[in-house]
Amino acid sequence: MSEIRAADIEARLRAHCAPSALEVIDESAQHAGHAGADASGIGTHFRVRIASPLFTGLSRVARHRLVYDALHDFPERGLHALAIEILA
Repeated sequence: MSEIRAADIEARLRAHCAPSALEVIDESAQHAGHAGADASGIGTHFRVRIASPLFTGLSRVARHRLVYDALHDFPERGLHALAIEILA
């Protein structure tokens, strides 16, 4: 597993989702001791706030699917939890 940084997630989402707004927050330290967390306190739990013209006309599930599809290989790298907030 390689360490995941917020910048890695941001770069991938910029390339795949063409966001008009994007914020990626590493919340791993808040989950220390929880399932999927590691001792480093980084790179396992993230929150993504995103808006994209690609989301227009899509259901909430379809919007989330676009985000998950863009990050499809991150769970095998150590991503344990991803909270997605779709912005208007």
